Amino acid sequence: MDRKRKWVLSSGALLVLFLGRMTTALEVPLDLPQPPTITHQSPKDFIIDPRENILIYCEAKGKPHPSFSWTRNGTHFDVEKDSKVLMKPSSGTLVIDISGEKAEAYEGIYQCTARNEHGTAVSNNIFIRQSRSPLWSKERKEAIMVQVGVSLVLQCRPPAGLPPPIIFWMDNNFQRLPQNTRVSQALNGDLYFSNVLLDDTRNDYICYARFPHTQTIQQKQPITVKVLDNSPSGERRPSFMAPLGQSSTQMALRGGVLELECIAEGLPTPEVSWYKESGDLPSSRMSFHNFQKTLKIADVMEADAGDYRCTAKNSLGSAHHTIKVNVKAAPFWISAPRNLILAPEETGILTCRVSGDPKPQIAWSVNGVPIKDSPKDTSRKVEDDTVILSDVQTGSSAVYQCNASNEFGYLLANAFVNVLAEAPRVLTPPNNVYQVITNNPAFLDCASFGSPIPAITWFKDSQTSILNRDPYVIHNNGTLEINVAQSLNSGKYTCIASNNLGTRENHVYLEVKEPTRILAQPEYMVVQRNRKAVFECKVKHDPTLIPTMNWLKDNGELPDDERFLVDTDSLTINEVTEEDEGTYTCVMNTTLDQDSASAMLTVVEEPDPPTDLELTDQRERSVQLTWIPGDEHNSPTQKFLVQYEDLLHQAGVWHNLTEEEGTKTTAHLDLSPYAYYSFRVLAVNHVGYSQPSRPSRQYRTNPAAPDVNPTDVHGVGTEHNNLVISWKELTGLQSNGPGLQYKVNWRQKDVEEDWLSETVANTSKYVVSGTPTFVPYEVKVQAVNDYGNGPAPEAVVGYSGEDVPMSAPESVQVLVQNGTLAEVHWEPVLTSMVRGRLQGYKVSYWRERSLHQAEAQQEEQQVLLFSGNRTDGRLPGLKPYSLYTLNIRVVNGKGEGPPSPNHNFETPEGVPGPPSFLRIKNTDMDSLTLEWGPPQDNNGRLTGYTLKYQPVNSSNELGPVEEMMFPANETTVILADLKYSTRYKFYFNAKTIKGSGPTITEEAVTIMDEAFIQQPIVDVFKGYTEPHLPISPITQSLRPPFHKVRPIGPAFTNVNSSVVGEEGAVISWEYFGPDKNVYVEYIVENSKEDWTKECVNGSSGSQTHLIKGLKPGTSYRVRLVVKDHSEATIHSTEELVITLPAMKSDQVDLATQGWFIGLMCAIALLILVLLIICFIKRNKGGKYPVKEKEDAHQDPEIQPMKDDDGTFGEYRSLESDTEDHKPLKGSRTPSNGTVKRDDSDDSLVDYGEGGDGQFNEDGSFIGQYSGKKEKDTHEGNESSEAPSPVNAMNSFV
Repeated sequence: MDRKRKWVLSSGALLVLFLGRMTTALEVPLDLPQPPTITHQSPKDFIIDPRENILIYCEAKGKPHPSFSWTRNGTHFDVEKDSKVLMKPSSGTLVIDISGEKAEAYEGIYQCTARNEHGTAVSNNIFIRQSRSPLWSKERKEAIMVQVGVSLVLQCRPPAGLPPPIIFWMDNNFQRLPQNTRVSQALNGDLYFSNVLLDDTRNDYICYARFPHTQTIQQKQPITVKVLDNSPSGERRPSFMAPLGQSSTQMALRGGVLELECIAEGLPTPEVSWYKESGDLPSSRMSFHNFQKTLKIADVMEADAGDYRCTAKNSLGSAHHTIKVNVKAAPFWISAPRNLILAPEETGILTCRVSGDPKPQIAWSVNGVPIKDSPKDTSRKVEDDTVILSDVQTGSSAVYQCNASNEFGYLLANAFVNVLAEAPRVLTPPNNVYQVITNNPAFLDCASFGSPIPAITWFKDSQTSILNRDPYVIHNNGTLEINVAQSLNSGKYTCIASNNLGTRENHVYLEVKEPTRILAQPEYMVVQRNRKAVFECKVKHDPTLIPTMNWLKDNGELPDDERFLVDTDSLTINEVTEEDEGTYTCVMNTTLDQDSASAMLTVVEEPDPPTDLELTDQRERSVQLTWIPGDEHNSPTQKFLVQYEDLLHQAGVWHNLTEEEGTKTTAHLDLSPYAYYSFRVLAVNHVGYSQPSRPSRQYRTNPAAPDVNPTDVHGVGTEHNNLVISWKELTGLQSNGPGLQYKVNWRQKDVEEDWLSETVANTSKYVVSGTPTFVPYEVKVQAVNDYGNGPAPEAVVGYSGEDVPMSAPESVQVLVQNGTLAEVHWEPVLTSMVRGRLQGYKVSYWRERSLHQAEAQQEEQQVLLFSGNRTDGRLPGLKPYSLYTLNIRVVNGKGEGPPSPNHNFETPEGVPGPPSFLRIKNTDMDSLTLEWGPPQDNNGRLTGYTLKYQPVNSSNELGPVEEMMFPANETTVILADLKYSTRYKFYFNAKTIKGSGPTITEEAVTIMDEAFIQQPIVDVFKGYTEPHLPISPITQSLRPPFHKVRPIGPAFTNVNSSVVGEEGAVISWEYFGPDKNVYVEYIVENSKEDWTKECVNGSSGSQTHLIKGLKPGTSYRVRLVVKDHSEATIHSTEELVITLPAMKSDQVDLATQGWFIGLMCAIALLILVLLIICFIKRNKGGKYPVKEKEDAHQDPEIQPMKDDDGTFGEYRSLESDTEDHKPLKGSRTPSNGTVKRDDSDDSLVDYGEGGDGQFNEDGSFIGQYSGKKEKDTHEGNESSEAPSPVNAMNSFV
């Protein structure tokens, strides 16, 4: 996994940026007075193009803006007097128009001066020179005649140009001449031949000089070289052509480029090598050129001085040359003077520290005038490279110049001293927001200006302490550094700049973000061609930063292919091809950082088939096969499979011959005679098999006698007088030649006889007739063809055919072990009478009858085969107390012999089988009757029966066991003194003298006391019902106690119901299922409510359940259900309809209830007042037929019940003309829908006033009452009064 991380604002980048800020010269805001500062000027050595105008730069700043002037060659250059010279406005830059003039007229040394009222700054001396590209002087060149093998130098000698030209050699077709270790160009442009060849003869050796400034190329006259071979030079050891002699000297300037050259001649061509005698070569700055003949060292340092030795070597010897290098240095800065901003009465120092070789001379000037020539200033002191200014005063601002020079150059620097008194100002914009990644350094700027220089302090958030300890660092320029930023460093920061003239503050904000991290990196993948590759790249990043995911392939963009699918956190490549191989990188970028991870994709597929199959080392029985492997497709070849085709015997069928390791390309193949071979090779790698290679040429082998004989030779008789000899035929490749036949040999074993033989062809068996029955023979089969016989075959023993046995076993005896097992013994049959291969003895036996029965009832015959030469066997599974018969036969491969005489034997008694049935009848409250039948298999003489029984409660707990014994001749019994409404479990078995037989079980429930049971009203829906006894549910089972098996058929049977009292019902049933979640569910008939369910015991057998709390006079639907653990219904019975009788009237008198009495007492006074008012109004308003209403009133207590349903009569109030009807107080509606009234309801109705009456306008009370038969309503006069208070009270109550 190649994983890379790159921070956008890395710590290194921040540090470099910060140091840059620290080392920058102090800047004075442009709105404050300041001396001039040169900001841009032309280079010291300025070569101009004579075809273009001359542009000499000089830009400066200052307050006020400076004025400019120039000197040329040390004297004032009056720009205004020369019409060809123009100075740009507000600038010192000169533009010289040389059109129509010669550029040479303006060559010279120029210097710019910028001045204002606070000082004068000067530029470097700018040396203006015109570029030159002179022509080659014409010369006549004679052909150079040279012998083969000698050295040769073709001189170029280009004209001196400014700058120097670039030299190269070409021919007449402008093609560069080839160069090598033998022919090369020197630094001075000459072409050196270490030795010449005849091929060097040509007439167009041309040297070209290209002048870079004018972009012109000058050509020298072609040089002709003729190489002669009439007196060739012989081989010689090397010698140097340049430089000459044993040693030489060369000087280099510090910071420049050192080029050392050694060119040698010799035959053979020598090789050049370099080393430094006094140290190692600077590998990081060193390079070789011109076929090792030039050593180039860049950025020369003092340590590069020393002796450099070049060695030229060939097969005849070597030569050496030493170059002594001296390093000099033009002046270079150690510490250049910097601008000073001083407050009045402050002290400052200007330093001008330089170095060089030879040591530079330092000269100070002030405002462009040497200090020694300037007015004396007591506050100024010059000490070599230092100027000390003390107790400066306002108005003493100036620009100082330091000039350091030696013979190799000079340095000039301007530094102003600006005397100011200025309050602090913060230059960093306010409210800057700095964002940085956790664990990276953070730099908060607080650039300021003031004179004196302000002191900077920092505060965070609302803290009052100064940040001047770990992890905070305040730098000299005011920048606050946090080495390792953490989330707790986020917040608001305040920097304060202060001096003796004032204070300023600025606020900035730091946000520390979580780094971007790739959590799930892409992994190296090996994918088969045309499959899919998926690279994952799951990233975590700061939620406040916006991420951008990019995928790269080999550090470039993904191919523009629809097969590449980029998702939020993955890259999918469908149908991968070989072109998709490479390195895939996911790059997650944010505005602050990035993270990336890479993984390789390797595409594999089946290898290409091998090619170029060749047959070598050809012999009679072998050949060598070689091949060239195909492309492995990134999956190494594991093996090669060599196949062959036999065009003579099986054309078109390829067979595997051998396998070779994947690193081999040769196979030694063993061959068979008489075959026409073709070979092919398949390569196998991890992906699979390649396609087969192209077949090799055909290779034929000569015929020969067979090498092998047939295999799988057998001799087996199919009849009693024959012997069948069989074998596996040879293949065509095994035949080794034409005319393949088989020579079959046989003879009787252990008998002095000659071998009999027969030769056959195109068959795999031969039948020998007339053989004795089942005697051993020796047989062998040999392969024969037209070229001879195969190897001598080995004999195989076989047997002639079998015949059925001739006699039966004798001396048969039976030993009875117990009632179910007997042993039989016999004498074996003689081998000669078996007449075949003995298979075993077959015993046939059958049951004649039970010893209880006089007449025979023969059962089906049973057969047991005892393999091998046995003389005894066991007969299992016999029935006790029975008569059996058996006989025995001997068995061979042909069949069975005659049976032995029948032999009889008897088995003793055993335990009986289960009783044939157990029935429960005449179930009563405390008794029931049991009936049973004898076992179908007595297995002996019955001695009696055993009965055990015990009660079972509703939680399936068993009670005490009662046991009873009965003689063998009884089949019924009555059990008394049982508990009513109780479930009992019965266990019953039979006995003989050998013991008790299997037990059968039954269950029954005694009925309930009739005093609590009424005849139910049951309406059973149509459905499946199983025949059952009329009284009690019974379960009959032959299973052991407590072991129940799910029955085949309904889970519930014999579902019945009984009504108990006025609010209960009993449900009884038989259940045969294994599930325990059994529920009784019931619901009011025609109701839409949910079913009410009650959990009951889920045990198998008869069960009952009492449903309590039912409403009298209501019909219910009832059913039984079984549910699984998920409350899904598994079994359900048909629904029963149960109707409970209506309950007698025992309604509670509301007037006797405490709450009602309290209410009535509270409003008694109000009722009395209202009654008095009613009577007064009635007397005023006349008489009304109230008496009729009173007569029509009947007490609901004495109303007859309806004949049809036995419910009580209805009591209701009729509607008045002015109000809706309201129910009378004390009435209730039973569940059957009837309306009745309590006997003692205390209301106005009892006094003859209608239950829904109202006062008329005259004060009389008008009431209406309807009994069983409706009456006509007498309507009073309509009242314009408000509704009656009595009605209001009735409504309230």
